[in-house]
Amino acid sequence: MLSIQNVSKHFDGITAIKDVSFKVEKEEIVGLVGPNGAGKSTLLNVVSGVYLPSSGSIIFDGTDITDKSPDKVCKLGIAKTFQLVHSFPELTALQNVTVGALFGSSEKINMKEARDKAEENLEYVGYPVDKINYPVKNLNIVELKRIQLARALATDPKLLLLDEVTTGLNPKESNDAVSLIQKIRESGITILMVEHVMRVIMNLSDRIVVLHHGEKIAEGTPEEIAKDEKVISSYLGRKTYI
Repeated sequence: MLSIQNVSKHFDGITAIKDVSFKVEKEEIVGLVGPNGAGKSTLLNVVSGVYLPSSGSIIFDGTDITDKSPDKVCKLGIAKTFQLVHSFPELTALQNVTVGALFGSSEKINMKEARDKAEENLEYVGYPVDKINYPVKNLNIVELKRIQLARALATDPKLLLLDEVTTGLNPKESNDAVSLIQKIRESGITILMVEHVMRVIMNLSDRIVVLHHGEKIAEGTPEEIAKDEKVISSYLGRKTYI
């Protein structure tokens, strides 16, 4: 479904990612891990069109999306959540997700259909019904993350890019997020996710790609990654995660 081919990204002479290549198959969950500054979020931003790559190419579902803008990438079927939650703070939860339904999908729908779709996705991610018309500025981090996820799902993605979706959550909330991600994959959506909580990434991922200083240093199953000496020395340490 997704093929990242020798992708690099430079910022004012600083290399954020260098010659990174890997593939994501349909209905897989692929984890992207590495130390802070390894280039993980940059890579997601390149895939989603937020940044254009300095070199390399990105093929999604048979289409070259290397130079496409975020809105065009989204309409082709790639949705992204952000590490720092982005929202329209003066709008309600329902209105925030309605925006995604109206403008993020290639499907043309009217306002009522978009609102219905937004309500369905808010319910799907477990957002509290009694807060559906609350202004987003009055909500907590768990509710904001659920709104962001519902808005992404309202665009009808084939591929969902998740950037540290469990950051800031307590263990119960984190477990709920894991269950929700599994449910999303079971619905047929492919997932590429960045996560620092190794228990989460090891238990969810079919395969894991490890970045270090912007370069891919390993790729494999969670079991293979947990035993990789290069990954252990640069990132994991000797703790057992599986």
